Amino acid sequence: MPIVNKARKHNAVPGRRGHDLVRLRVVLTVFFALDGFVFAGWVVRIPAVKEQTGASASALGLALLGVSAGAVVTMMLTGRLCGRYGSHRVTVVCGVLLSLSVALPPLTHSAPALGAVLLVFGAAYGGINVAFNSAAVDLVAALGRPVMPSFHAAFSLGGMIGAGLGGLVAGSLSPTRHLLGLTVIGLVVTAVAGRVLLRCEVPAPADRDGSGARPPREERAARGTDARTRRLVVVFGLIALCTAYGEGALADWGALHLEEDLGARPGVAAAGYTCFALAMTIGRLTGTRLLERLGLSRTVIAGGTLACAGMLLGALSPAVWAALLGFAVAGLGLANIFPIAVERAGALAGPGGVATASTLGYGGMLLGPPAIGFMADWFSLPAALTSVAVLAAVAAAIGYGTRRVTRAGP
Repeated sequence: MPIVNKARKHNAVPGRRGHDLVRLRVVLTVFFALDGFVFAGWVVRIPAVKEQTGASASALGLALLGVSAGAVVTMMLTGRLCGRYGSHRVTVVCGVLLSLSVALPPLTHSAPALGAVLLVFGAAYGGINVAFNSAAVDLVAALGRPVMPSFHAAFSLGGMIGAGLGGLVAGSLSPTRHLLGLTVIGLVVTAVAGRVLLRCEVPAPADRDGSGARPPREERAARGTDARTRRLVVVFGLIALCTAYGEGALADWGALHLEEDLGARPGVAAAGYTCFALAMTIGRLTGTRLLERLGLSRTVIAGGTLACAGMLLGALSPAVWAALLGFAVAGLGLANIFPIAVERAGALAGPGGVATASTLGYGGMLLGPPAIGFMADWFSLPAALTSVAVLAAVAAAIGYGTRRVTRAGP
């Protein structure tokens, strides 16, 4: 049965259940946006914190690895915690920890101390990402609609607002006051939204065939040790890795390519990642409608192909305007692939599946920048950026190879 027909069938449930699902969707959207807002607020104050700690570039780089290390280590643990205590509770706890820990970096005065507090911040960041993605997977199953991209659009929008606000207050507020303000905002939002989230339960979706099928959580528990399911989860995690690689690479190297290879002015070069991020946000805002029209597998295949073409244009074009266009096309193509991969992994294996896919995806985001740097030394930066196109094509190929599984659902 095509996915759009499933959506219409499941979405036809009226009354209290529909009201509860709408409330749950709203509060989860708030948590996704809060995560992006807080993380972006920290990122824009990195230069000021570097100056305060007196860290060299290499020492700062090692300290920043604390975020990555904390996130990756915590993600797998959070999957088990969600399975035991429920993803809603874990989301609220991690929201509190994220809000508190973002105030710690400006209190440090050395690179080792900064790395230590960033381990805590990274742990909270990784934990909340697994927790609210797990909650979103359950909601998608209950709604019977592919709304996962809308949550990730909220994360992107929150990040854009957080970065913009951080830029505005950078000249008037110290990093300590700014990030402490984020703590207050985060705790207030978590208290209000978390209260609603803890009261919400995800109703079991209607039976797919009217045969009294078990709820998805019970089905996933029964399949938890199935080797085929584990392999499929890793496959979807690899799709997430391939696409997150591109996001990390463009964030760190896109502006440098425009400025050094194409001679763009610094302001124009900085617009490169903005074009990519804005296009990705727009793609995610329209992702649900696209998924209902094309289905999951076609969206992955089309998105990977589009991203591949966009990055080839962005990396190899001799004109700045064409490179900017290529970055925007790549953002549109990659926009919905990561949410789809995480949702499919979660639908197959519950919070543990979300944790596996998120860990692999986050690993891809970490792998991208240093891999581009090494390849740029060996060949050239434009040639290195074509690796983003290659991995986007790999994601499309994997999507084609798993189209039967994706179409059938969990």
